Amino acid sequence: MSHDLDQSVLNTLSQVSLFEGLTPHQLQIILQAAHHRHIPRHGYFFHQGEEATHLYVLLQGKARLTQITPEGQQVIIHLLGPGDPVAIIVVLSHAKYPVTARAHTHCDALSWERDSITRLMEQYGRLSLNGLKMVSERFLEMQDRYRELATERVERRIARALLRQINKPGNGRAAPHKITLSRQDLAEMTGTTLYTVSRTCSSWEQQGLITAGRGRITICNYTDFLNIAEDLPR
Repeated sequence: MSHDLDQSVLNTLSQVSLFEGLTPHQLQIILQAAHHRHIPRHGYFFHQGEEATHLYVLLQGKARLTQITPEGQQVIIHLLGPGDPVAIIVVLSHAKYPVTARAHTHCDALSWERDSITRLMEQYGRLSLNGLKMVSERFLEMQDRYRELATERVERRIARALLRQINKPGNGRAAPHKITLSRQDLAEMTGTTLYTVSRTCSSWEQQGLITAGRGRITICNYTDFLNIAEDLPR
């Protein structure tokens, strides 16, 4: 890598939760252990059920994590962008990928082999603690998603899915919120059908809560959407 590109990647790594609190020198050593990967649009990082062998950090592009439920339905677990780590599960011995990671656009990423990231965690205690925290957070998040699918009404699940997109770090809460997301994606994120999502969005449009176009949804009233997500009266 050129010096400028190397510095740009280091700046990205410094913002990744997995590498929080590490020094620039430590980040440089971690970067030297990485491999640069190019994943074409609609290409795969890995498939659900395969042995977990690599950890990734997305540098450019968009990707998504999907999972096939025991009932055979595909559910979108995460929409990923630059700076997002992928497959922290690799730090667990003999783990399998619980999801499939697929590039939505052309993606550039860094990857670390399991043995490499394990050695780095043994070398840097802060990296180990960050990794343990991420594994715990992902486990709890997966539990929450399954609970939502099993117990919550569809309208609430759809509202929660949209709020997750605008509540990511760096996003403000002042309306309107523009979200690049198709209705089919939203259906897969909430474990429901395209028809149900379309019907719900049409109802919300009539109420003035959102505007919806091709591949884009704009939330016009954050407060009412939060009330729907929390099952509170509006």
